[in-house]
Amino acid sequence: MFTLPRLRTILPALFLLTLLTLPASAGRRIYRLADYGIRPDNRTDSTLASRLDSVLRLIRAQTPRGTRAVLRLEPGRYDLHAADARPEELYISNHDQGQPKRVGILLSGWTDGLTLEGRGTRIVCHGRMLPLAVTGCSGVRLEHFSIDFEDPQITQVQVLTNDPRRGITFEVAPWSRWRPAADDGRFEVLGEGWALKPVAGIAFDPKTRHILYNTADLPVDTRGVEDLGGGHVRAPHWRDSRLVPGTIVALRTWERPAPGIFLSECTDTRLTDVTVHYAEGMGLLAQRCTDITLKGFNVALAGGDDAPRYFTTQADATHFSQCRGRIVSRHGLYEGMMDDAINVHGIYLRVTERLDDHTLSCTYGHEQAWGFSWGDAGDTVSFVRADAMQTVPHLNTIRSIRPDGQPDVKGCRGFIITLDKALPAEITGGNAYGIEDLTWTPEVTFARNIVRNNRARGALFSSPRRTVCRDNLFDHTSGAAILLCGDCNGWFESGAVRDLVIKGNTFRNALTSLYQFTEAVISICPEIPHPERTVTPFHGGPGRSIVIEGNSFDTFDEPLLYVSSTRGLIFRRNALRRNHDFPPLFRGRTAVTFSHSDDCRVETPKAYR
Repeated sequence: MFTLPRLRTILPALFLLTLLTLPASAGRRIYRLADYGIRPDNRTDSTLASRLDSVLRLIRAQTPRGTRAVLRLEPGRYDLHAADARPEELYISNHDQGQPKRVGILLSGWTDGLTLEGRGTRIVCHGRMLPLAVTGCSGVRLEHFSIDFEDPQITQVQVLTNDPRRGITFEVAPWSRWRPAADDGRFEVLGEGWALKPVAGIAFDPKTRHILYNTADLPVDTRGVEDLGGGHVRAPHWRDSRLVPGTIVALRTWERPAPGIFLSECTDTRLTDVTVHYAEGMGLLAQRCTDITLKGFNVALAGGDDAPRYFTTQADATHFSQCRGRIVSRHGLYEGMMDDAINVHGIYLRVTERLDDHTLSCTYGHEQAWGFSWGDAGDTVSFVRADAMQTVPHLNTIRSIRPDGQPDVKGCRGFIITLDKALPAEITGGNAYGIEDLTWTPEVTFARNIVRNNRARGALFSSPRRTVCRDNLFDHTSGAAILLCGDCNGWFESGAVRDLVIKGNTFRNALTSLYQFTEAVISICPEIPHPERTVTPFHGGPGRSIVIEGNSFDTFDEPLLYVSSTRGLIFRRNALRRNHDFPPLFRGRTAVTFSHSDDCRVETPKAYR
């Protein structure tokens, strides 16, 4: 037995021993990057890109195993130049697959936790590049910084005059450089290491920043432009009576080489108070990731209501491809982007050949989605007949999966997949069927976000797991506010929605322009070439699989809900206010439309003022 005096001697030693044997993950070590020569506010110095790789190697060697490294950026501006950025072969879902990508900041293989901590830090990029990539990491935290580009590839102009005979005269925004192209005299925009000819435009109302009513994607013909001096340009062949003087137009191409932030093969990633002001692709693209949390993540204009630019990203604000676990987006602002605020989906592979009763040859179907891992041994898969989007009543398990025709996954176009159980006779090759990996499907929470003044749509959900979309404001999304799709024929984005709640949202003046899948404020539109061949609806299931309740619709037009190939939907306790902000685009359309659907119940919304 220990006496009290002896206990007083032993306890401090035991306490110290306990501290030494605690898991190292309980601690963290802070590294001020300024101490390693990476300092802000020197625009001619690109040390963040040129020195970071060597600094990271040094920090990794200094950090005890199991300890979180915190990379602290001081307040101020850091410039990244594509010429100094690291070339990487990265295949990124839903982006152009040209290689290599120039990567400004690459965080790769950190499995003990890593924090990139800004303090209101501004990262400003030059040229065509991928600002930040996080690959093969666990427990990464990205906090309190913004990403922007000095010379965005989208060009902003303001209409000065619009003459039906002499074309449109416009003023180019002061931050853009341009010239008449040498080959065809078209309006050509210049940046650091790039030159582009815009082919389309998105028009904005200068008073409200809303996308101009009933304009959608503008055709833009700038052949034979004339430089009038003072930033004024006349395009004699560009004619569009809708573009009155004062209209702001974002001129763009359809290219999307890289997102602002790329997450790949990561687990437990969290972004807090991070803003992307511009990217020539998505704001954030995550593929094959598990558990992602966005808190106060924004794709937003630099400067708020007084921002000189009217646009943000070239495509979606956030995009999640073939992810699993939980995806959470809360308290975000998504505005001015050239596509949706969020798109969550898997990827259908086309079944190109049945090699035997257990083995299939499968390929990626879209030119912007290939070259990366798709599934793993042990994953559960399902099948769909593409022409009718008809789910085959057969689940199976991957026994093995390997790239087809090459030794590794990077850059591959397809896979040889061997399954545990024998396949039904109906699953043949010839691209008639698609295969979906159900293991790589996430739960989704999209809550208390603001989506406004963007092109096309607000939110797209395509996961069979629990999805909750609540308490968001969808303000002038221009197309549908919410879309459920599913497509094994074009984009090959899977899959069917089985458990969805849309609750407590406010929808304000969606449907001001016509885009694909813009049938109603909430559109359920799986891409089905031959709906007459469908036996079982694609979306939903028995009971209350899709519940739309407690939402407020403030709209100038009639369609609230369009439902195609869906079972088990409930629309109840919603409120409706009709306004006269714009002329209706859907004259004669009913508020709710059903097609090839069953077991759906709808309550008439209550009017409010």
